[in-house]
Amino acid sequence: MKNVFFAVIVSLPLALSAQQPQTEKEAPINPDKALYSLGVALSQNLIGYNFNESEADKITAGFSDSLKNKAKKEDYDFAEISPYISKKQQENAKVEKEKGSAYSKKAANEKGAQKSKTGLIYIPITKGKGISPKAEDEVKVHYKGYLIDGKPFDSSYDRKEPAQFPLGAVISCWTEGVQKMKVGGKAKLVCPSDIAYGDMGRPPVIPGGATLVFEVELLDVIKKEQKKEEKAPVDNKKQENNQKPTEEKK
Repeated sequence: MKNVFFAVIVSLPLALSAQQPQTEKEAPINPDKALYSLGVALSQNLIGYNFNESEADKITAGFSDSLKNKAKKEDYDFAEISPYISKKQQENAKVEKEKGSAYSKKAANEKGAQKSKTGLIYIPITKGKGISPKAEDEVKVHYKGYLIDGKPFDSSYDRKEPAQFPLGAVISCWTEGVQKMKVGGKAKLVCPSDIAYGDMGRPPVIPGGATLVFEVELLDVIKKEQKKEEKAPVDNKKQENNQKPTEEKK
């Protein structure tokens, strides 16, 4: 766990410099804002654990004492971090699952909703007329994903570019749900954590145990057979004959 935090701190300057806009003339540095911002940046990976005020105060105290070289060895033990974090994840995931279960029950009553054995709730929005993909195919989609409180966490629409990927290489909710669609169709997928990102989640964006909601447009299916045809074998002899002769050195 110590190594994880060390890696975050080491990589921080690169991440921050990548976000900094390029300007012809550098603006004067505001030391107070710069240092406060550094504290905010270092806390980002901890936000998803939902530490209460008392826990946050202890984390802040440890950070402050260590930074001032005042931390006493008898007051800390890195071996305690991992089990405590695991406990927090379990507690947070339990709360998220309870909220997700209530949301899913409501979603299952929406018009046309279909609930599968895995817990996926598939709600058609627009029926497609094309083919349906299989797990081994690639799909081209537009989508947006949000938490059950409506907070968005990902969107190909915002990137202004569809996403394309092997359907079997994503969360199982997508693998199952998108196979129910046809090209040209649009659907809503309600994904319990067991078929999404589990108890770990993807902090700080996706809490552990979170039920996720996706609205997906299936734009195209690239069949496995089609991909093979696109990768036609190269005739090496023909390629050699078409190569330009190399000039001899004079």
